Amino acid sequence: MNILVRNLGKLHLNNYVNTCATTLLRQTLTPQLDIARNTSFFVKLPAEQLWKGITSVSSAGRKKGRGRGAAKKKGRDLNRGQVIGVGKINMVWPGLNAPVMRGKDMVKREELPEDKEREAKLIKLRDSMGFRSRVRLSPIDRGWSGNKMPGRSIGEPDPIADQTFEGFDTRVLELKAVCIMKNNIGRRRRLSVMAVTGNGNGIGGFAISKAPDGRTALRKVKNKAGQKLIHVELYNGHTVFHDIFCQFGSTKIFIKKKPEGYGLVCHRAIKTICQVIGIKDLYAKIEGSRNVQHIVKAFFIGLLQQKTHEQMAEEKGLHLVEFRRDHGNFPTVVASPTKCRTEDEIKSDEVMDFTQYALGGKIMLKRKKFPPFYVGTLGHNIYLRKQENKRGHFDTIMDMKVHQGEIRSFLTDKYPECKPFVRTKKQAEEE
Repeated sequence: MNILVRNLGKLHLNNYVNTCATTLLRQTLTPQLDIARNTSFFVKLPAEQLWKGITSVSSAGRKKGRGRGAAKKKGRDLNRGQVIGVGKINMVWPGLNAPVMRGKDMVKREELPEDKEREAKLIKLRDSMGFRSRVRLSPIDRGWSGNKMPGRSIGEPDPIADQTFEGFDTRVLELKAVCIMKNNIGRRRRLSVMAVTGNGNGIGGFAISKAPDGRTALRKVKNKAGQKLIHVELYNGHTVFHDIFCQFGSTKIFIKKKPEGYGLVCHRAIKTICQVIGIKDLYAKIEGSRNVQHIVKAFFIGLLQQKTHEQMAEEKGLHLVEFRRDHGNFPTVVASPTKCRTEDEIKSDEVMDFTQYALGGKIMLKRKKFPPFYVGTLGHNIYLRKQENKRGHFDTIMDMKVHQGEIRSFLTDKYPECKPFVRTKKQAEEE
């Protein structure tokens, strides 16, 4: 170290040199400390409070209906169904599932052999925490569309005292979220469920219930529908007694009686109701609104409005005769009144058409069917002209073989040779 000193004594020089050396040593040996913050906002608060600060709304804002989509912004819980230190591999983790020290020895991390009892305990533990794998449904139990609830079965209603609902089946018809605005808590959201229950033998009922969560709503609607049962008369155990017109609000339904084996050709909500009650053959046409609740209410009104054949015969004072195509349209008397009216007692303005009487004077709207686009064109007319000589040949030949046993014409009796030439088996083999 070079130091220039001028006009200083020896003593002063030594003191000055010692002072400079001490200062220099202190600067080199003493560490420099910078002022810094070791904690931050993100370290102080846990994750739940951080999410709440991002997604939550103040109480004043909640009263005004704000923050409706706050639940959707919340992150997924990746630790759901998991226990710290417990995994698929049987491991010893010091400080998690094992102590750090055992006596004076420190526990080391190691992998243990497989244990089947441990796997069963893990499954039971996760089930108790509400973590279950998604159950694969069969196409029959899947519902109307995919894995959504409408159309799905939720079982029979819960028993009431000693009264049970054996053989009943409950199906969900509608599940939707409804909201109501309250002056003290703001927007209140609940789930509204509509379901129908029945035993498949003419007994059924429906109900609507609301609850904050889906499980409670399904349980309430199932039990409520079991307390509102009605009896529905079935014709031969498979269809209604007659055509019915029913209406609720702007929803109009025309119900038609169908023969056995026809099936259910109707709206999916009506089809579900028929399956639960036990109706197997039916046709229903809806006009107006397609609101599910209106459809269900209108259909049940129609089932309650139907009358048996005996009731209709007594009401009209006439015999009720049925013509069925499968019986060759042969007239069959299905019901007779205790006292039948004569022709003179029937009024001139009385409705005598059975379909019009059953539908209450209503007429079902039928759309006009237009001919195909090719009808009337030059090519189609030429095709029809070529087919004139061959039209009906197959049906005529089959009718002759059935009734006369052979193919013949009106000249066959006079000229026996007027028959088509048929090769015998021998002639065919020779040729």
